Amino acid sequence: MVTTEQILALLERRRGKSLTLRDLQSAFDLDAGGRKALSRHLKQLERDGVLVTGKRGGYALAGHGRMMTGRIALHRDGYAFVSPDGSGEDNLFVPARFVRPAMDGDRVLVGIDRNPRDGRPEGRVVRVVERAHATLLGRFERTESVARIVPLAPELRESFLVARDGEGGADDGDVVIARIETYPGRVQAATARVVEVLGAADDPRVEIRVAVERFGLPYLFPPAVQAAAAALPARVDEADLANREDLRHLPFVTIDGETARDFDDAVAVARLPDGAFRLWVAIADVSHYVAAGGVIDREALNRGTSVYFPGSCLPMLPESLSNGICSLNPRVDRLVMVAELDFDGLGKRHQARFYAGVIHSRARLTYTEVAAILVDRDPELRAAHESLVGMLEVMGDLAGLRIARRHERGSLDFDLPEAEIVLDLRGRPEQIVRSERNLAHRLIEEFMLAANEAVAEWLDRQRSPVVFRIHEPPSEEKLAAFQEFIAHFNQGLAIPVEGVKPKLLQELLERVAGLPEEKLINHVLLRSLPQARYAVENRGHFGLAADCYCHFTSPIRRYPDLAVHRLLRRQLQLPGGFDRLPASLEEVAERSSFCERRAMEAERDIVSLKKCQFMQGRIGEECRGFVSAVQPFGFFVELEEIFVEGLVHVSSLADDYYQFDEATHSLTGMSRRRRFTVGDPVVVSVRRVDPDRREIDFRLAGEQPPPPPRRLSQQAKRGSLSTHRSSLGTKGVPRRRHR
Repeated sequence: MVTTEQILALLERRRGKSLTLRDLQSAFDLDAGGRKALSRHLKQLERDGVLVTGKRGGYALAGHGRMMTGRIALHRDGYAFVSPDGSGEDNLFVPARFVRPAMDGDRVLVGIDRNPRDGRPEGRVVRVVERAHATLLGRFERTESVARIVPLAPELRESFLVARDGEGGADDGDVVIARIETYPGRVQAATARVVEVLGAADDPRVEIRVAVERFGLPYLFPPAVQAAAAALPARVDEADLANREDLRHLPFVTIDGETARDFDDAVAVARLPDGAFRLWVAIADVSHYVAAGGVIDREALNRGTSVYFPGSCLPMLPESLSNGICSLNPRVDRLVMVAELDFDGLGKRHQARFYAGVIHSRARLTYTEVAAILVDRDPELRAAHESLVGMLEVMGDLAGLRIARRHERGSLDFDLPEAEIVLDLRGRPEQIVRSERNLAHRLIEEFMLAANEAVAEWLDRQRSPVVFRIHEPPSEEKLAAFQEFIAHFNQGLAIPVEGVKPKLLQELLERVAGLPEEKLINHVLLRSLPQARYAVENRGHFGLAADCYCHFTSPIRRYPDLAVHRLLRRQLQLPGGFDRLPASLEEVAERSSFCERRAMEAERDIVSLKKCQFMQGRIGEECRGFVSAVQPFGFFVELEEIFVEGLVHVSSLADDYYQFDEATHSLTGMSRRRRFTVGDPVVVSVRRVDPDRREIDFRLAGEQPPPPPRRLSQQAKRGSLSTHRSSLGTKGVPRRRHR
C-alpha cells in the first residue's frame, strides 16, 4: 500500500504541478486493488487538508510550506511540540488551536506554516499517523446526563465520554483504567470503556496503582518468580558455609532509617594497635540465592531497582528475599560478601580484601539512635547498647577522617534536605518535615562510599569487566550559563584551561554557605551537572572526585550492585559468579540507568501528591516562609514549619506591575519599587491546591485579589516574560543514597 509519505514526496518533487489520479497510479505502478486504495487515500488526504484538487481534477499539495511527520508532546496548557522523525531538525511548535485530533505521544503528520506576526515556523496537525495510547488512566465522573473519564495525566487534555454499558461498575470519583474506543476528532468527542476499577482516588493503595500505570512500573511478581522465591530456604544452613570466612564473632550492626525493612549492609570496625583502623563492610549475598539468568534474576533486571513511596515499596526482589533470607536482620546468621578495608591513622586506605563470609548482626540500630549515642550522649541509649558504644565511637572517628579526606580531594556534598512524609494509620499525610542528615547518616554513607570505591578499583586493576557508576563533568555551555548566573550574586568561578575540577565547585558552595541564595545556587549547580548513570566504560565520578567508582553495597534494591557481586565472585573464583558474562553488560547498564530515572520520577510524583493532599485542608491558612526562587512568572516560597513549596504568581500581586530583573534575580514593582528576591521572609496564605497537577499556589497575606482582567492589546497578548503564567510544578530533587 502506498503511504502518505510516498505521496507527499512525489508531489513535493512535482511542486507547482497537479497530478491526476491516473498520473499517480502510473507513478506507483499499482494493480487494480492498489489503484482503488490509492483513490480512497487521496480523498482522505483532501478531507484532511493535506491536498487540494484543481479545476481539472489534479492533486497538489495544500498551501503549507512543507509537511513532516514526528511525535507530538502536548503541554498541559494546550500547545504542543513535534519532534521530527529521524532528523536533526528542531522541534516544531504547534499552537493549541491546531493540535486536534492529536493526543500526547501520537505520531502525527503536520503542515508547516509561518506565523503571520513574527515569521517563525509553526505546525498544524493534519492527521494522526499512529496512536500512542490504547488505554488511559483517569477519574470517572458521572452527572445526571453524561458519564465521562478525565485523564489523570494533564497532557491528555481530552475527556472521554462513556456509554451506560461501558461504565464497568465505576462510581463517581473512582480511578479507572479504560480502553479507548474512539479518539478525539476535530469536532467530535472521544469515547472509552472502563476495563478496570482501581478504587477511590484518595485511597493510598490506589495512588500506588496510579503511579504504577503512569510510569510503567512492574507491579505484581509473576507466578513463576513467586514459586522460585518460595522454594528458597528461610534460614542459613551449615552446608552454605563452605568457602566462607566465619565473622560471627565480630560485632556487626546495621544502621538504617526507622521505617527500613530490608537491610543490605552491616558494618563493624576495630582500632588497630598502631592507631590504624580496620573496617568490615558486609553486604547481603544475594548472588548466593539468585541464580544468574534465572526467573528471579530476569525479573530483577526488568525492575532494575526498588521503588520507595511514603509508607510502601515496590521491591526489586520478592519479599521472602528482600525482607527475609537476604536481609541482614539482627540475631540471625546471614551470608554476605565482605569488603575488609584497612586505613591508617589519617583515614587513608592502604589495603583492601574481598571474600564471602557469614555474620551474625548484634543489633538493628537507627540513624536517630546512633546520633543520640555519639552526639547527644544519651545516657539511656548508651546504657542499652553498652557493648557497642565503644565501637560506634571508633566508627565516628574513622568517618570524620574519611569525610576530611574526601573533602580534600574536592568531593561535592550538596546536602539538600528532603521531605519526610509522616503518615497516619490510614496512609494519609499527617505531617511533612525536613529530613535532615545527622552524623549517623554521614557515617554509613562514608563507609559505603569507601567500599564501593575499593571494589571498583580492585576489579579495574584485575582487568575485569565492571558496571561502573559514572558522573561526567558539566559541559562548557552549562558551565558558562552557571558562571553568568552566579555573577548576579557577586560570585565568580574562574575555569582553568584544562577544564573544571570538582574542587572549584566545592569552594564555591562553601563561600555561599549560610547566604540567602545558598539553596538556589545549590539547585542551579545541581541542574548544571549531568545525571550520574551506569556504564561499562570508566569515566570517573565527577561529583565524588573519584577516578573509579561502582555500586556494590545494595544488591537487594539495585540490580547493578548484584551484577558487580557476580563479577567480583567470578574474579575471586567463587561459586555464584557469572559462568559466562551476560550477552551485553552495556544492556545491563542502560536498563539500570533507565529504571533508576523512572523510579526517581515516580517517587517525586508521589511525594508531590502527598504535599498537595496535606495542604488541601489549609486553604486560606497563613504561614511564614521565605522566597526560595524567583522567576519571571512569580516567586516560590518555602514554608518554615511545613516542608512544602508553592508559587506566588505575579497575577496575584495586584498592587503594581512587576518586572523580572535577571541580574538580581528579583521581581520589582514599576511604580512602588516593592521588591522580592531570594531569602526574603514573607507571610503567605494558601490560595489554591491542585493535586492532579501537583501544584500549590500561595498569595501574600493581606493582598487583595487582583481585579478582573482588562482587554489586552495585541502586544500584551503575545506576552512578556514578566506576566507569563506558568504551570511548573514544585518538585524537589531527592538525594540518592551512596551516590
